[in-house]
Amino acid sequence: MRVLIVKTSSLGDVVHMLPAVTDAKKLIPDITIDWVVEESFQVVPEWHPAVENVIPVAIRRWRRNLFSIRIFNEIRACRSILRKNEYDAIIDTQGLIKSAVITKWGRGKKYGYDRNSAREPLSAWGTDHQFFISRNLHAIDRNRQLTARALGYDYNTLPLDYGITTNFTDQPQKWALELPKDYIVALHGTSRPDKEWPESNWIELAQALEERNLGILLPWGNEREFERAKRIAEKTRATVLPQMDLNQLARIISSARSVVGMDTGLMHIAAALGKPGVALYLASDPDLTGVKTGAEAPVIHNLSNGQLSVEAVIDHLISSDRSVHRH
Repeated sequence: MRVLIVKTSSLGDVVHMLPAVTDAKKLIPDITIDWVVEESFQVVPEWHPAVENVIPVAIRRWRRNLFSIRIFNEIRACRSILRKNEYDAIIDTQGLIKSAVITKWGRGKKYGYDRNSAREPLSAWGTDHQFFISRNLHAIDRNRQLTARALGYDYNTLPLDYGITTNFTDQPQKWALELPKDYIVALHGTSRPDKEWPESNWIELAQALEERNLGILLPWGNEREFERAKRIAEKTRATVLPQMDLNQLARIISSARSVVGMDTGLMHIAAALGKPGVALYLASDPDLTGVKTGAEAPVIHNLSNGQLSVEAVIDHLISSDRSVHRH
């Protein structure tokens, strides 16, 4: 059986799709899976051994210059790649108009959400068979349920398993930076200002963890995050990391003692890599998009509403990772 998954973005959504791929491979051992994904997140499907071909798209970049000859040729080439294979099933697990267009490009029976459960109801026109999958379910469960119904299996006896087998510590280090022996990654950046934890809290948290002899590493992805990381480091002994790609960040996270972060795709990568920690939700619902860990993995606590004090974060870090001992 040859299957095409259409899940292009965002980073957290792409990570949320990995357990469904694990289910499909366990229950249909001879399955071959291709995956269409936004070019900036291409490495994430590549981490899963069941994914044979990753087909990058650049919708975010294409939209900015849609009438360019170069962009037109890129789109035509992508469509040609998707037309090359006949698929037994093409599954649009995104439920957006952009994913519906991509789904239409492929050859094979097309499956997706119905109008009442897709994030954009009009996306249902891109599929031949639609299913109602409750929007009150967590995103991971929606992906698993939709994939199972499209491919005709029952996954309910299977544990949650992201399926990543890449050993990031075996990959060469591409930066001249000596890391602390024991460190916590502080993912202070997020996609919207209303999701951010106050900078003063990050400083207080870093100081408290330093008292416990733990190093603090501060990744960043844009100028706003870089400036904040520098300000935090000026008042603590935290280390501002160089700008890194997803493979490099995954290596940093995979060797961390714990991870603390906002509602960001990197926190979901931490969960997929089996790291303990704390995720902070200031403006979104963790019941729908919160961090979920595998059945045998250390816990990541999702904190929201009245649970967002520095003291609460430290207490939950201690309970998720006993190496973060009380001072």
